[in-house]
Amino acid sequence: MKGKIFSFIDNSVPLLIELETELCKRPAISPDAGGEGELDKCVFLEGWLKAQGITQLERFDAPDERAKGGVRPSLAATIPGKNDAGPRLWIMSHIDVVPPGEASLWKSDPWTVVQADGGTRPDGSPLGPRLIGRGAEDNQQGLTSSVLAALSLIKLGITPSRTVKLLFAADEENGSAYGIAWIIKNKPELFRKDDMVLIPDGGDREGAGIEIAEKNLVWARFVTHGLQAHGSRPDQGANAHLAGADLAVRLHYGLSEKFADHDPLFEPDYSTFQPTKKEANVPNINTIPGEDVFCMDMRILPRYPVKAVLTEIDRIKTEVEAKHKVTITYTTPQCMESKPTSADAPLVKLLSQSAAEVYGVKTKPIGIGGGTVGAYLRNEGIDSAVWCRIDDTAHQPNEYAIIGNILGDAKVMALLMID
Repeated sequence: MKGKIFSFIDNSVPLLIELETELCKRPAISPDAGGEGELDKCVFLEGWLKAQGITQLERFDAPDERAKGGVRPSLAATIPGKNDAGPRLWIMSHIDVVPPGEASLWKSDPWTVVQADGGTRPDGSPLGPRLIGRGAEDNQQGLTSSVLAALSLIKLGITPSRTVKLLFAADEENGSAYGIAWIIKNKPELFRKDDMVLIPDGGDREGAGIEIAEKNLVWARFVTHGLQAHGSRPDQGANAHLAGADLAVRLHYGLSEKFADHDPLFEPDYSTFQPTKKEANVPNINTIPGEDVFCMDMRILPRYPVKAVLTEIDRIKTEVEAKHKVTITYTTPQCMESKPTSADAPLVKLLSQSAAEVYGVKTKPIGIGGGTVGAYLRNEGIDSAVWCRIDDTAHQPNEYAIIGNILGDAKVMALLMID
């Protein structure tokens, strides 16, 4: 049976090129990034899947008046298994993409898939046949692989051992408020606690790392309110810039010292507290600013609750306010805790076995500093793992997906469906 499945997948190159090409034609960019959303892409995908024989489909439309049609649609497909009462396998990809970025850096139209072969990577290793286009890898590679895996069973008349659910989610690139977060809040019955969720949206060139944990994420925007004055008369003002700079330095070093543990699951293996964006204040050199804004990106080991970090931020902030005679407020545009999936979870073991069979690779559990949709599921007590075999060209000009990776990942997914 495995031989027939693998043969079907290997012979599906024209199908995968067709799907990647059609998906790429339909930009699915968030209104937050100047786009119309995912409607056109979702409608196409729904029709294409039905034509191929995947007919049990359900749409989930999150309201968003800024988007085309007033909705941000996600789509779920079901392939019934022999045992629907047991754990179901979800494979969750996303249909939205990021904008192309600087047009001059692209060698081809970002919205037209171009087939290429030959060439080398920056390290000199050879590049095989690939598809170039915005979204080709992020996340159409994972989407296409999951569809090929499901079609291999449907076309061959094979019933999976467990019910399979493919979820094509909206809004992953801009925080998931209209995607998985909306689905979990508004359709809580959709997932079961014993479900297993594979998210093919992150990995490495060998397919060795299985991401089972994420650092807690806090983005903070600090606004310092002082008193504007002439540059020669600091005694008549309260320098918001100076106070903000002092706060940034104290937070960076103070939080790093207080939350100083290391965890080898992650790279880097410690919590990070980085001042990042700095907003403009006064336009001229000789004015002491009365207001100043800066931001911080904090990636915190899961052992430290976000609440404890925010409490320490408040303590340091109070010290700076008293020293500089200013007031400081802050907001957290992103604030997310993520429970880890156990390295011994059934999903992780099955994925490790399947990746070894297809790619001959010895996998290892890893943690990451970046955020994925896996955090939302783990926080609901649902085991999830982020894995695929990719060159990691996401968000870059001339983004590409290796055809061999699409086929290989489809085989891994098919094994998860039948084993």
